[in-house]
Amino acid sequence: MRSQAELRQPGVLELNSSVCNLLCCAVGCHGDELSIAVNPQNVCQPVQTPDAESPQSSRASGSGVSDYDYLDLDKMSLYSEADSGYGSYGGFASAPTTPCQKSPNGVRVFPPAVPPPPSQHHLLQHPGSLPPIPRNSCITCPQCHRSLILDDRGLRGFPKNRVLEGVVDRYQQSKAAALKCQLCEKSPKEASVMCEQCDVFYCDPCRLRCHPPRGPLAKHRLVPPAQGRISRRTSPRKISTCTEHELENLSMYCVQCKMPVCYQCLEEGKHSTHEVKALGAMWKLHKGQLSLALNILSDRATEAKEFLVQLRNMVQHIQPADAPGRPLVTSGWGTLKENGVEFEACLVAQCDALIDALNRRKAQLLSRVNKEHEHKLKVVRDQISHCTVKLRQTTGLMEYCLEVIKENDPSGFLQISDALIRRVHMTEGQWGKGTLTPRMTSDFDLTLDSGPLLQTIHQLDFVQMKVPSTVPAAPMLQLEECCTQNNSATLSWKQPPLSTITVDGYILELDDGNGGQFREVYVGTETICTVDGLHFNSTYKSRVKAFNTSGVSLYSKTLVMQTSEIAWFTFDPASAHPDIMFSNENFTVTCNSYDDRVVMGNTGFSRGVHYWEMSVDRYDNHPDPAFGVARGDVLKDVMLGKDDKAWAMYVDNNRSWFMHNNSHTNRTDGGIGKGTTVGVLLDFTRGILIFLINDEQQGPIAFEGMEGLFYPAISLNRNVQVTLHTGLPIPEFYTPSDPNPPGSVC
Repeated sequence: MRSQAELRQPGVLELNSSVCNLLCCAVGCHGDELSIAVNPQNVCQPVQTPDAESPQSSRASGSGVSDYDYLDLDKMSLYSEADSGYGSYGGFASAPTTPCQKSPNGVRVFPPAVPPPPSQHHLLQHPGSLPPIPRNSCITCPQCHRSLILDDRGLRGFPKNRVLEGVVDRYQQSKAAALKCQLCEKSPKEASVMCEQCDVFYCDPCRLRCHPPRGPLAKHRLVPPAQGRISRRTSPRKISTCTEHELENLSMYCVQCKMPVCYQCLEEGKHSTHEVKALGAMWKLHKGQLSLALNILSDRATEAKEFLVQLRNMVQHIQPADAPGRPLVTSGWGTLKENGVEFEACLVAQCDALIDALNRRKAQLLSRVNKEHEHKLKVVRDQISHCTVKLRQTTGLMEYCLEVIKENDPSGFLQISDALIRRVHMTEGQWGKGTLTPRMTSDFDLTLDSGPLLQTIHQLDFVQMKVPSTVPAAPMLQLEECCTQNNSATLSWKQPPLSTITVDGYILELDDGNGGQFREVYVGTETICTVDGLHFNSTYKSRVKAFNTSGVSLYSKTLVMQTSEIAWFTFDPASAHPDIMFSNENFTVTCNSYDDRVVMGNTGFSRGVHYWEMSVDRYDNHPDPAFGVARGDVLKDVMLGKDDKAWAMYVDNNRSWFMHNNSHTNRTDGGIGKGTTVGVLLDFTRGILIFLINDEQQGPIAFEGMEGLFYPAISLNRNVQVTLHTGLPIPEFYTPSDPNPPGSVC
């Protein structure tokens, strides 16, 4: 297809469609044959040698010129004096002609032996008129060098290039000025309407005279000229007819001849024994092949653009110091001084950048120390509060027991003694399970490792740039192959097209998803890597660099990726207690033991807002399963929440409690049964954990200060079976920014 610049050439758009013919089967021959075919200035005249002259006399008439191999005439491009791009010659079977001469571009030209009459000097006397062509004349494509014999119809014997006709027509319609009335006899006026039924443009006087709004014409639809132009452009084209049988429509495609044919061609013509296929099917097939080829070509064009950018960058680097636009002092000492000042300024800027980076890192480290300080204070104060409450309860129990011991009534004493003994033992047991051990030390377990940085600063030095660098070029991330799925990211990269330096491996780096420092996640020779275990609903920055024995390349461009906002996960058989039984692709769990056993999800959370549900499929003998979250090292053989690694809600058929580190709080009415749905809402933006039963919040906010990495977890025994449901939206009643969600007040 020709570009608009080519369609603007003189004479291209002025010709009628009769000259838009296919010169050869290879219409895609790149070059100028399409523009030549429609340019009246470049159409040459066929050459015919008189019949009276024999090949021998013709060959003998040439003096001092070697014979020409006329058997190869069909492989040549013959040029006219106007150098049109194609030529014609007559009777190549007998090949009588004069010795060849050179055209300005070096292509051989066969001049006519007898000048043609003046009236037939050109094929195109005016657009649309073609003079008769001598019999046995042929024409050659300048690109594929294929020769075709012209019959009595001349150029009209070639099939019309309807694609080029459509291109020219659309170009004319898009660039045409105001549409003119088609019925004005002299100096047509500008059209005001178009009749869709008549397909005619009218000015106002002609519309009133020839298309009055009465009778049958009153039902016709008149539209503005611009809209009529669009409707003409979008209207389906007429069905093409066969060039051999003008009354037959083209309906089949000859595979051998590679051309559309009609049914009469199949019955009577030369295509009767050829393989044919449906025209529509071949049209779709060839369109698909062309689209595929264009996609491949588009990729090559993209690579070529990148290649050109690299070449331009090379030109800028190769450009000397005295190139235009760069000042240069004529004195050698002046030039040296100017370069020294420039270099010194660059060095100062680089050192200032290092100092700024160190100051920013210092601020980040101080912020981390402050957070650690606040965390320690909070943990110690919480433990003080917890121990104070327990001590007050223990003291009260002791005073009560002392008063009971003073009782002299044996029967009354024995009536409550067993219960008091059990209660005392239970209280004593609660004090013995790590309660009197500090949960947090006063020391800060943080040590600043500044040794590598100091060593790097001491090694900071200049690099000699005169030696050609053998360090690899910066890799290029292939954006079309990089993607994220759930909390995983896949990245792909390649070396630049111009790079010829050997690469030993690559280093892939990601930040923490929160604008922090980059860290290495992969080192190896592969050019594609999938990173798992990322934070949900987080934005990660990634980059890659190459290395070899000479050093490390620059980083590639930074790619920003967004992980999934909603989590999809299952129960994890690898970390579960051995008594846990899995089914339904690890979405359903139960237990083969009467004791409580813990199972966790296979995905951890540390950022964002997450919600999942567990439906109770079986509930026998009123057990009390526990639902919640846990650390990775939680105890698996006790109820969830018994240790300090889990935060849970355990519930029976009537009521529920919150439990962490064996501390039971917030008894709430409302239990579970078969078919009940338990929801868990973990909001890291506010650091809280909320539980729901059948879409209603159960009790107040269960736990606050939730920080770190948590896994969904549940503890159950053989009397319970639950099914996990993930990828759920946040409940409608809850807004993450709402400081007091419904039901949060005790």
